[in-house]
Amino acid sequence: MAHRATSIRADAEADRRQTGALPHARQEPLGNRMLSRIRADILSLKLAPGEVISERALQAGYGASRTPIRQALMQLIHEGLILRTTRGYAVAPFDLEELDESFEYRELIEGEAIRLACARAMPGDLDAIQETIDRGLTEFTPESWFEIGLDVHVRLAELSRNRFLRDAVQDVIARTMRVRWLVANTVEGREAAHRDHSEIVRLVRDRNADAAAEALRHHGREVRRQVYDAIDGTRRFLGARSFAGGRRDDPGEHHDSGRTDR
Repeated sequence: MAHRATSIRADAEADRRQTGALPHARQEPLGNRMLSRIRADILSLKLAPGEVISERALQAGYGASRTPIRQALMQLIHEGLILRTTRGYAVAPFDLEELDESFEYRELIEGEAIRLACARAMPGDLDAIQETIDRGLTEFTPESWFEIGLDVHVRLAELSRNRFLRDAVQDVIARTMRVRWLVANTVEGREAAHRDHSEIVRLVRDRNADAAAEALRHHGREVRRQVYDAIDGTRRFLGARSFAGGRRDDPGEHHDSGRTDR
């Protein structure tokens, strides 16, 4: 116990030295900053899917002590970006079967959430979401894009005023953000996301539930198609360990040629 207490105090002191601040100074916790940095490196593939990592290597690479690194790893496990292994940890591979399931689940729950949002959203809420959407064209780093991309979909679901739908959308969107980064790191991808999100907000503002749900479904299926095209393009340099599972044959995916206005 004495050794453990000494270790904890040493970690805390190391963190204070890294921040250059007094113990009670107000600032973003070091664990949160480590989370942002490691997540950004996973999203941008600097930490490749399937790559084995250790706490010690992360401590050295990011200049942090064990406590904030471990806090970051626990959150990344929750987000599905890191896996526990017998050797420590590994960056989660692209699980193609899980992706299929995630996109299917997302289509179901987001569709119901957006219908409720059409009945319950307030104009001020939609104005704030549109401002966030517009930021996506000007703020572009892996971490800022993660926050903006996740925020838009979660805040739209939040307008349903149903906490279970909001939490479900937040979880499934977080689990697909890394593969969506493969699309969003192009100007065309960001412009398409801005156009689609803005149209969805407009339809919610008009309280057109059928059209909003259809626009969201079309957006999700187009993102899905772009994601798999991008994944196919990464195979030649990522290697076999970066992929797990296999795609199921989805006959409906190839026949969604456009949105049908209702």
